[in-house]
Amino acid sequence: MIDYDSPDFWSDLFEVLLKGTLETLYMTGIATVITILVGLPLGILLVGTEKGAFLERSFGPVWVARTINRVVGFVVNVGRSVPFIILMIALIPLTRLIVGTFVGTTAAIVPLTIIAIPFFARMVEIAVNDVAPGLYETADSLGATKGLLIRRVLLTEGLPAILLGVSTTITSIINFSAMVGVVGGGGLGNVAVTYGFQRYSWIHIVFVVVILFAIVQIVQIVLTRIATRVSHRSSTAVLPKDAELTINPAQGVAT
Repeated sequence: MIDYDSPDFWSDLFEVLLKGTLETLYMTGIATVITILVGLPLGILLVGTEKGAFLERSFGPVWVARTINRVVGFVVNVGRSVPFIILMIALIPLTRLIVGTFVGTTAAIVPLTIIAIPFFARMVEIAVNDVAPGLYETADSLGATKGLLIRRVLLTEGLPAILLGVSTTITSIINFSAMVGVVGGGGLGNVAVTYGFQRYSWIHIVFVVVILFAIVQIVQIVLTRIATRVSHRSSTAVLPKDAELTINPAQGVAT
């Protein structure tokens, strides 16, 4: 039991909560960066290798792109379907191989990243699929390379939805980071278990919930505002000769 009347109670509480918050932000931040770096290309690959898509013939015969699409789609579906607690246990050997241990905040980044990548890849796939098909045809007819098509059409037009997907992904990572605290992963989840559950401190639980809620709200508000601002900007696609093409997203025609 915790002595709430102790003169050191509030200072100890602040120290514990600060440490747990920093650990949660550390795990979430690193996992989010890796998730975006891996999940974004995977999402584009899922869309680009579909039947009749812009990457269908980039890998040689059509069947190669179809095979890549099926394999990547299968891996993404498997990653999304496995419960996190089971995946975390199954990844203990891999986590120990990469980090050297399976306990601690750094070790927790491995399962957090692996569970988040398939989720974010699907979010990117949905965002890119919402881009008006006419934009592809216009950019392609004007000689845009695959790289320009991805950078100046897919990512530019799909950026607002992708940012919202990042927001949702970060929220999921924060939720999962609380779960890794149950098995010694550190963070606010560990504070809730160690002090709230094992030592029956309802004050620790309340503060953990409030802090997690505040972090999620800040992430949601910031990224939603950025996505809204980006969505109001005019879209451009770059041609091979460094010319700029202004595209009307609603009509899919160049002006």
